[in-house]
Amino acid sequence: MDETGLEDAAILLMSLGEEEAAEVFKHLTPKEVQRLGETIAKMKTVSRERFDGVLGRFESQADEHSTLVSNTDEYVKNVLRKALGEDKANLLIDRILQGSDVTGIESLKWMDAGAIAELLRHEHPQIIAAILVHLEFDQVSDVLRHFNERLRNEVMVRVATLDGIQPTALKDLNEVLSKVLAGGDRMRKANLGGVKSAAEIINMMGSAIETSVLDYIREADNDLAQKIMDNMFTFDDVVKIDDKGIQALLKEVQSESLIIALKGATPELRDKVFKNMSSRAAETLKEDLESRGPVRVSDVESEQKEMLKIVRRLADEGQIVLGGGGDDQFL
Repeated sequence: MDETGLEDAAILLMSLGEEEAAEVFKHLTPKEVQRLGETIAKMKTVSRERFDGVLGRFESQADEHSTLVSNTDEYVKNVLRKALGEDKANLLIDRILQGSDVTGIESLKWMDAGAIAELLRHEHPQIIAAILVHLEFDQVSDVLRHFNERLRNEVMVRVATLDGIQPTALKDLNEVLSKVLAGGDRMRKANLGGVKSAAEIINMMGSAIETSVLDYIREADNDLAQKIMDNMFTFDDVVKIDDKGIQALLKEVQSESLIIALKGATPELRDKVFKNMSSRAAETLKEDLESRGPVRVSDVESEQKEMLKIVRRLADEGQIVLGGGGDDQFL
């Protein structure tokens, strides 16, 4: 969601009142709660015209949707049991509604990386991997930074070789965490883990840790390391995005962030960016890059990481197409 969308959502929530807004927040992810909360905190006044516009669009969109059934989980269970009988239906129900109670794992999404690392560091690497793949990739990368090098590398090998999680195993994992955690909401089992998940997480770690992890995995399984590298999308790979995608990306990036990120970019990538700007904007950016003094490598990597987050979001939204090194699309 862009800044305008966030502000519109914030306006709508503030118009609902505290009780109703609180009910909406219960259904949002931790990231969505944080971003909306920050936006609400920054908004002091809103024009009447914009306020009316937001409410009008919401009313129009709400009219286009209707609730089909009040409890979809129960509906699926009842239909399958009537169609297939109790035994056959039960075999499918777990797969369709896998892990209806994962409050322990889900609540990790609300914790800071250091606390999660402290909670998991004494568990077996296979258990840690099975838990971490349920979290957002950037959150996982932050957790792994708190582990020592050996544990971090062992966990990443298992993330890369993980091939989904059975419902019974997911239930066991959740029960372990639920003993020390509370809260969260239901989630469905997804196709978690694997080479692409490992590549996404490593992308977020920074060059020094990235090299260490890949070297370790290469020693254990050279083919696996190569598959991970084939699926990694780095900042330099932005040059592979088509012009339409670059233009969509530039609309989302602040000029100051772009300047710092491009300080560490290849000449080819800089030219690609200049090509997709107006001549005046390109000249201004070139002048800013030339006049900007030395920038710390950590600052450059940080801004490049933020740009990659935007790239992945735009890819999820279909505005950018990313090509991986494997047979399937990356993202």
